[in-house]
Amino acid sequence: MKKIDHVAIAVADLDAAESAYRDVMELEWEGREEVTGQKVMASIFNIGECRIELISPTSDESPIAGFIQKKGSGLHHICFEVDDIEAEMVKLKAKGARLLNETPAEGVGGSRVAFLHPKSGAGVLIELTVKGK
Repeated sequence: MKKIDHVAIAVADLDAAESAYRDVMELEWEGREEVTGQKVMASIFNIGECRIELISPTSDESPIAGFIQKKGSGLHHICFEVDDIEAEMVKLKAKGARLLNETPAEGVGGSRVAFLHPKSGAGVLIELTVKGK
């Protein structure tokens, strides 16, 4: 794992959350992107070498809708950038990590992503990403 790519925060009201991060905290706003496969709209902010992604459901069937309904808005996951997502998935699975994906899925900005169950991340959902491949 190379670095923390982003921290994702699930939000019910994307406009209000965007305003807090862009207008109040004055973070550099990159814009919004819909990730249709995940049924979310992501609002992306740059801070140093990391990003904050505010994620909001675009459908009641979105996993984020269920998360917000159950837990409310808040920290959803931490994402680590990797060089080879398939190799990392094989390695983690061999070490006993529970993967939520058998194969990588589409992510923000053309990235490929996979998730580890929170039980494999000390209670935190972990995402792996490889950029634009």
